[in-house]
Amino acid sequence: MSPLGCWANISGVTSSTRSFRRALFGGALAAVLTLTACGGDQTASPDDTSSPSASAVASASPSASPSPTATVSPSADLSAVTVSDEDIPVITVEAPWGIVSTQTKVLREGTGTQKVGDDATVSINYVGVNGRTGEIFDSSFERGEPTSFPLGSVITGFKVGLVGQSVGSRVLIGMPSEDGYPEGSQDGSILPGDSLIFVVDIISSSFDEATGEAVTPAAGLPTVTMTDGKPEITIPAGATAPTELQIQPLIKGSGVAVAADSTITVKYRSWNFADGSLYEDSWESQSGELANLITGWQEGLVGQTAGSRVLLVVPPAKAYPDGRPSATPALAAGQTLVYVLDILDVTAPSAS
Repeated sequence: MSPLGCWANISGVTSSTRSFRRALFGGALAAVLTLTACGGDQTASPDDTSSPSASAVASASPSASPSPTATVSPSADLSAVTVSDEDIPVITVEAPWGIVSTQTKVLREGTGTQKVGDDATVSINYVGVNGRTGEIFDSSFERGEPTSFPLGSVITGFKVGLVGQSVGSRVLIGMPSEDGYPEGSQDGSILPGDSLIFVVDIISSSFDEATGEAVTPAAGLPTVTMTDGKPEITIPAGATAPTELQIQPLIKGSGVAVAADSTITVKYRSWNFADGSLYEDSWESQSGELANLITGWQEGLVGQTAGSRVLLVVPPAKAYPDGRPSATPALAAGQTLVYVLDILDVTAPSAS
Protein backbone atom coordinates (compact mmCIF):
# COMPACT_ATOMS: atom_id res chain seq x y z
CA MET A 1 0.00 0.00 0.00
CA SER A 2 1.19 3.49 -0.81
CA PRO A 3 2.33 5.58 2.17
CA LEU A 4 -0.48 7.91 1.18
CA GLY A 5 -2.68 5.40 2.95
CA CYS A 6 -6.47 5.50 2.76
CA TRP A 7 -9.05 8.20 3.16
CA ALA A 8 -11.62 7.42 5.83
CA ASN A 9 -15.13 8.36 4.73
CA ILE A 10 -16.85 10.77 7.10
CA SER A 11 -20.63 11.02 6.89
CA GLY A 12 -22.17 14.43 6.59
CA VAL A 13 -21.55 17.94 5.26
CA THR A 14 -20.97 16.81 1.67
CA SER A 15 -22.95 18.46 -1.08
CA SER A 16 -22.76 15.35 -3.27
CA THR A 17 -21.72 11.72 -3.04
CA ARG A 18 -18.12 12.83 -2.46
CA SER A 19 -17.40 12.42 1.23
CA PHE A 20 -15.75 14.83 3.61
CA ARG A 21 -12.59 12.84 4.28
CA ARG A 22 -9.79 12.59 6.79
CA ALA A 23 -6.49 13.24 5.00
CA LEU A 24 -3.68 11.07 6.29
CA PHE A 25 -1.12 12.85 4.15
CA GLY A 26 -1.34 16.07 2.17
CA GLY A 27 0.37 18.79 0.22
CA ALA A 28 3.18 18.68 -2.28
CA LEU A 29 4.99 15.88 -0.49
CA ALA A 30 2.37 13.38 -1.63
CA ALA A 31 4.13 13.03 -4.97
CA VAL A 32 7.46 12.39 -3.29
CA LEU A 33 5.92 9.77 -1.01
CA THR A 34 4.32 7.94 -3.91
CA LEU A 35 7.59 7.83 -5.80
CA THR A 36 9.42 6.62 -2.72
CA ALA A 37 7.02 3.74 -2.29
CA CYS A 38 6.62 2.69 -5.91
CA GLY A 39 10.02 3.23 -7.46
CA GLY A 40 11.25 5.89 -9.85
CA ASP A 41 13.06 8.95 -8.53
CA GLN A 42 13.38 7.72 -4.95
CA THR A 43 14.40 10.56 -2.68
CA ALA A 44 14.75 10.58 1.09
CA SER A 45 12.42 13.11 2.66
CA PRO A 46 11.48 13.90 6.28
CA ASP A 47 8.31 11.83 6.25
CA ASP A 48 9.78 8.84 4.44
CA THR A 49 9.92 6.31 7.27
CA SER A 50 10.14 3.20 5.12
CA SER A 51 13.03 0.82 5.78
CA PRO A 52 14.55 -0.73 2.63
CA SER A 53 16.31 -4.05 2.63
CA ALA A 54 20.06 -4.26 2.30
CA SER A 55 19.66 -5.42 -1.28
CA ALA A 56 17.56 -2.36 -2.10
CA VAL A 57 20.31 -0.06 -0.84
CA ALA A 58 22.97 -1.97 -2.72
CA SER A 59 20.91 -1.86 -5.89
CA ALA A 60 20.43 1.89 -5.63
CA SER A 61 24.14 2.47 -5.04
CA PRO A 62 26.26 -0.55 -6.03
CA SER A 63 29.47 0.94 -4.63
CA ALA A 64 27.96 1.86 -1.27
CA SER A 65 28.95 -0.14 1.77
CA PRO A 66 26.16 -1.05 4.23
CA SER A 67 27.57 1.30 6.86
CA PRO A 68 29.43 4.63 6.87
CA THR A 69 32.97 4.25 5.55
CA ALA A 70 34.44 6.99 7.71
CA THR A 71 34.75 6.76 11.48
CA VAL A 72 33.50 9.79 13.37
CA SER A 73 33.32 10.63 17.06
CA PRO A 74 29.73 11.87 17.53
CA SER A 75 29.27 15.39 18.82
CA ALA A 76 27.07 16.28 21.78
CA ASP A 77 25.77 19.48 20.18
CA LEU A 78 25.48 21.52 16.98
CA SER A 79 28.47 23.79 17.56
CA ALA A 80 30.33 22.46 14.50
CA VAL A 81 27.46 23.28 12.14
CA THR A 82 27.08 26.76 10.64
CA VAL A 83 24.15 28.05 8.60
CA SER A 84 24.10 31.13 6.37
CA ASP A 85 21.42 33.74 7.02
CA GLU A 86 20.07 33.74 3.47
CA ASP A 87 16.60 33.08 2.07
CA ILE A 88 17.92 29.71 0.93
CA PRO A 89 20.17 28.59 3.80
CA VAL A 90 23.58 27.04 3.20
CA ILE A 91 24.72 24.45 5.74
CA THR A 92 28.46 24.14 6.36
CA VAL A 93 29.90 21.23 8.32
CA GLU A 94 33.22 19.40 8.27
CA ALA A 95 32.44 15.86 7.20
CA PRO A 96 32.24 13.24 8.46
CA TRP A 97 30.03 14.54 11.26
CA GLY A 98 27.75 12.79 13.71
CA ILE A 99 25.69 13.58 16.79
CA VAL A 100 24.82 11.57 19.90
CA SER A 101 21.16 12.60 20.23
CA THR A 102 18.71 14.84 18.41
CA GLN A 103 19.48 18.49 19.09
CA THR A 104 17.66 21.65 18.00
CA LYS A 105 18.81 25.25 17.70
CA VAL A 106 16.54 28.17 16.82
CA LEU A 107 18.31 30.27 14.20
CA ARG A 108 15.51 32.77 13.70
CA GLU A 109 12.60 33.07 16.15
CA GLY A 110 9.12 33.46 14.71
CA THR A 111 7.22 36.58 15.73
CA GLY A 112 3.82 34.93 16.21
CA THR A 113 2.42 33.22 19.28
CA GLN A 114 1.36 29.98 17.60
CA LYS A 115 3.42 26.90 18.46
CA VAL A 116 3.72 23.61 16.59
CA GLY A 117 1.68 20.96 18.42
CA ASP A 118 2.25 17.21 18.68
CA ASP A 119 -0.45 16.38 16.14
CA ALA A 120 -0.03 19.39 13.88
CA THR A 121 0.11 19.45 10.13
CA VAL A 122 2.93 21.79 9.15
CA SER A 123 3.87 23.67 6.01
CA ILE A 124 7.63 24.09 5.75
CA ASN A 125 10.66 24.65 3.58
CA TYR A 126 13.69 22.56 4.45
CA VAL A 127 17.12 21.41 3.35
CA GLY A 128 18.74 18.18 4.52
CA VAL A 129 22.47 17.41 4.63
CA ASN A 130 24.10 14.04 5.30
CA GLY A 131 26.65 14.41 8.10
CA ARG A 132 28.80 11.63 6.66
CA THR A 133 29.30 13.39 3.31
CA GLY A 134 28.41 17.01 4.02
CA GLU A 135 26.23 16.90 0.89
CA ILE A 136 22.59 17.91 0.41
CA PHE A 137 20.30 14.90 -0.04
CA ASP A 138 16.96 16.74 -0.20
CA SER A 139 15.74 20.34 -0.41
CA SER A 140 12.28 21.83 -0.84
CA PHE A 141 14.05 25.16 -1.33
CA GLU A 142 15.59 23.78 -4.52
CA ARG A 143 12.21 22.49 -5.69
CA GLY A 144 10.84 26.00 -5.21
CA GLU A 145 7.75 24.93 -3.30
CA PRO A 146 7.00 24.40 0.40
CA THR A 147 5.74 21.01 1.51
CA SER A 148 3.09 20.02 4.03
CA PHE A 149 2.57 16.90 6.13
CA PRO A 150 1.22 15.76 9.49
CA LEU A 151 3.89 15.30 12.16
CA GLY A 152 2.57 11.81 12.78
CA SER A 153 4.11 10.78 9.45
CA VAL A 154 7.64 12.13 9.89
CA ILE A 155 10.89 10.62 11.11
CA THR A 156 11.39 10.88 14.88
CA GLY A 157 14.13 13.51 14.84
CA PHE A 158 12.13 15.80 12.61
CA LYS A 159 9.13 15.73 14.94
CA VAL A 160 11.31 16.20 18.04
CA GLY A 161 12.90 19.23 16.40
CA LEU A 162 9.66 20.94 15.39
CA VAL A 163 7.19 20.36 18.23
CA GLY A 164 7.01 23.44 20.46
CA GLN A 165 8.68 25.75 17.95
CA SER A 166 7.03 29.02 16.93
CA VAL A 167 5.50 29.42 13.49
CA GLY A 168 7.77 31.65 11.42
CA SER A 169 10.95 30.27 12.99
CA ARG A 170 14.01 28.88 11.22
CA VAL A 171 15.29 25.84 13.09
CA LEU A 172 18.49 23.79 12.85
CA ILE A 173 18.03 20.11 13.68
CA GLY A 174 20.75 17.49 14.03
CA MET A 175 19.79 13.85 14.55
CA PRO A 176 21.54 10.50 14.89
CA SER A 177 20.72 7.62 12.60
CA GLU A 178 18.22 6.03 14.99
CA ASP A 179 16.05 9.17 14.84
CA GLY A 180 16.37 9.43 11.06
CA TYR A 181 16.86 6.45 8.75
CA PRO A 182 18.37 3.60 10.82
CA GLU A 183 18.46 1.30 7.80
CA GLY A 184 19.37 3.97 5.26
CA SER A 185 17.31 5.49 2.46
CA GLN A 186 15.94 3.71 -0.58
CA ASP A 187 18.06 5.71 -3.00
CA GLY A 188 21.32 4.96 -1.18
CA SER A 189 22.08 8.60 -0.39
CA ILE A 190 21.77 7.82 3.34
CA LEU A 191 23.49 4.76 4.78
CA PRO A 192 22.85 3.01 8.10
CA GLY A 193 24.52 5.03 10.86
CA ASP A 194 24.42 8.38 9.06
CA SER A 195 23.59 11.43 11.18
CA LEU A 196 21.49 14.08 9.43
CA ILE A 197 21.26 17.86 9.55
CA PHE A 198 18.15 19.84 8.61
CA VAL A 199 17.41 23.54 8.43
CA VAL A 200 13.66 24.12 8.49
CA ASP A 201 11.60 27.26 7.91
CA ILE A 202 8.21 26.78 9.63
CA ILE A 203 5.69 28.55 7.41
CA SER A 204 2.48 27.48 9.10
CA SER A 205 1.05 24.93 11.49
CA SER A 206 -2.43 23.66 12.13
CA PHE A 207 -4.13 24.25 15.46
CA ASP A 208 -5.01 21.44 17.86
CA GLU A 209 -8.14 23.32 18.92
CA ALA A 210 -9.73 26.74 18.59
CA THR A 211 -7.43 29.37 20.08
CA GLY A 212 -7.95 33.10 20.10
CA GLU A 213 -10.23 35.89 21.31
CA ALA A 214 -13.66 34.93 22.65
CA VAL A 215 -16.60 36.53 20.82
CA THR A 216 -19.89 37.32 22.56
CA PRO A 217 -22.68 35.63 20.56
CA ALA A 218 -25.85 37.39 19.50
CA ALA A 219 -29.00 36.83 21.54
CA GLY A 220 -31.45 34.15 20.51
CA LEU A 221 -28.94 31.67 19.13
CA PRO A 222 -28.32 28.20 20.55
CA THR A 223 -25.92 28.47 23.50
CA VAL A 224 -22.67 26.52 23.39
CA THR A 225 -20.82 25.07 26.37
CA MET A 226 -17.76 22.82 26.44
CA THR A 227 -18.01 19.52 28.33
CA ASP A 228 -15.02 17.17 28.50
CA GLY A 229 -13.42 19.07 25.64
CA LYS A 230 -16.45 18.80 23.33
CA PRO A 231 -19.17 21.34 22.56
CA GLU A 232 -22.75 20.89 23.74
CA ILE A 233 -25.67 23.11 22.73
CA THR A 234 -28.92 24.25 24.25
CA ILE A 235 -31.76 25.40 21.99
CA PRO A 236 -33.54 28.45 23.49
CA ALA A 237 -36.97 27.58 24.89
CA GLY A 238 -39.74 28.26 22.40
CA ALA A 239 -37.30 29.07 19.58
CA THR A 240 -38.37 28.49 16.00
CA ALA A 241 -35.92 27.35 13.36
CA PRO A 242 -34.53 30.28 11.35
CA THR A 243 -35.17 30.42 7.62
CA GLU A 244 -31.81 32.07 6.91
CA LEU A 245 -28.28 30.85 7.59
CA GLN A 246 -27.01 32.01 11.00
CA ILE A 247 -23.24 32.52 11.35
CA GLN A 248 -21.71 33.22 14.77
CA PRO A 249 -17.97 33.14 15.51
CA LEU A 250 -17.41 32.04 19.13
CA ILE A 251 -13.60 32.26 19.14
CA LYS A 252 -11.70 34.38 16.61
CA GLY A 253 -8.48 32.66 15.56
CA SER A 254 -5.37 34.33 14.18
CA GLY A 255 -4.71 31.98 11.27
CA VAL A 256 -5.29 32.06 7.53
CA ALA A 257 -8.76 33.05 6.31
CA VAL A 258 -10.93 30.48 4.55
CA ALA A 259 -11.47 31.11 0.83
CA ALA A 260 -14.02 29.49 -1.47
CA ASP A 261 -11.38 27.17 -2.93
CA SER A 262 -9.62 26.34 0.36
CA THR A 263 -9.06 22.92 1.81
CA ILE A 264 -10.04 23.07 5.46
CA THR A 265 -9.16 20.89 8.43
CA VAL A 266 -11.83 20.91 11.11
CA LYS A 267 -13.45 19.01 13.91
CA TYR A 268 -17.19 19.44 14.35
CA ARG A 269 -20.43 18.28 15.94
CA SER A 270 -23.97 18.80 14.68
CA TRP A 271 -27.45 18.71 16.24
CA ASN A 272 -31.05 18.71 15.06
CA PHE A 273 -32.53 22.13 15.83
CA ALA A 274 -36.01 20.68 16.32
CA ASP A 275 -35.18 18.71 19.47
CA GLY A 276 -31.51 19.47 20.20
CA SER A 277 -30.49 15.85 19.63
CA LEU A 278 -26.91 15.13 18.57
CA TYR A 279 -26.77 14.20 14.89
CA GLU A 280 -23.04 13.87 14.17
CA ASP A 281 -20.08 13.56 16.52
CA SER A 282 -16.99 14.21 14.41
CA TRP A 283 -14.85 15.95 17.03
CA GLU A 284 -11.56 14.82 15.51
CA SER A 285 -9.31 16.34 12.87
CA GLN A 286 -10.43 15.75 9.28
CA SER A 287 -9.93 17.56 5.99
CA GLY A 288 -11.89 18.34 2.85
CA GLU A 289 -12.30 20.85 0.04
CA LEU A 290 -14.82 23.49 1.03
CA ALA A 291 -16.28 23.54 -2.50
CA ASN A 292 -17.46 19.94 -2.04
CA LEU A 293 -19.33 20.61 1.20
CA ILE A 294 -22.87 21.76 1.93
CA THR A 295 -23.90 25.27 0.96
CA GLY A 296 -24.26 26.32 4.58
CA TRP A 297 -20.60 25.56 5.19
CA GLN A 298 -19.48 27.20 1.96
CA GLU A 299 -21.31 30.42 2.81
CA GLY A 300 -20.71 30.31 6.54
CA LEU A 301 -17.00 29.56 6.65
CA VAL A 302 -15.56 31.81 3.91
CA GLY A 303 -13.71 34.60 5.69
CA GLN A 304 -13.44 32.73 8.99
CA THR A 305 -9.88 32.12 10.14
CA ALA A 306 -7.87 29.10 11.23
CA GLY A 307 -7.97 28.80 15.00
CA SER A 308 -11.61 29.93 15.12
CA ARG A 309 -14.65 28.22 16.62
CA VAL A 310 -17.83 28.90 14.67
CA LEU A 311 -21.53 28.25 15.31
CA LEU A 312 -23.67 27.71 12.20
CA VAL A 313 -27.44 27.28 12.17
CA VAL A 314 -28.18 25.88 8.72
CA PRO A 315 -31.70 25.74 7.26
CA PRO A 316 -32.58 22.66 5.20
CA ALA A 317 -32.24 24.46 1.86
CA LYS A 318 -28.53 24.97 2.60
CA ALA A 319 -27.97 21.57 4.19
CA TYR A 320 -30.05 18.54 3.13
CA PRO A 321 -33.43 19.69 1.76
CA ASP A 322 -34.44 16.10 0.95
CA GLY A 323 -32.94 14.71 4.13
CA ARG A 324 -30.52 11.80 4.23
CA PRO A 325 -32.77 8.74 4.52
CA SER A 326 -30.02 6.24 3.69
CA ALA A 327 -27.39 7.77 6.00
CA THR A 328 -26.51 6.45 9.43
CA PRO A 329 -28.04 8.05 11.36
CA ALA A 330 -30.82 8.96 8.95
CA LEU A 331 -32.01 12.56 8.65
CA ALA A 332 -35.59 13.43 7.74
CA ALA A 333 -36.32 16.01 5.07
CA GLY A 334 -36.72 19.63 6.09
CA GLN A 335 -34.46 19.55 9.16
CA THR A 336 -32.46 22.56 10.34
CA LEU A 337 -29.02 21.64 11.65
CA VAL A 338 -26.78 23.34 14.20
CA TYR A 339 -23.01 23.00 13.76
CA VAL A 340 -20.12 23.90 16.04
CA LEU A 341 -16.76 23.72 14.29
CA ASP A 342 -13.13 24.30 15.23
CA ILE A 343 -11.17 25.39 12.14
CA LEU A 344 -7.75 23.82 12.64
CA ASP A 345 -6.06 24.55 9.31
CA VAL A 346 -6.69 26.31 6.01
CA THR A 347 -4.70 25.62 2.86
CA ALA A 348 -4.92 26.86 -0.70
CA PRO A 349 -5.38 24.34 -3.52
CA SER A 350 -2.18 22.81 -4.89
CA ALA A 351 -0.93 24.30 -8.13
CA SER A 352 -1.61 21.96 -11.04
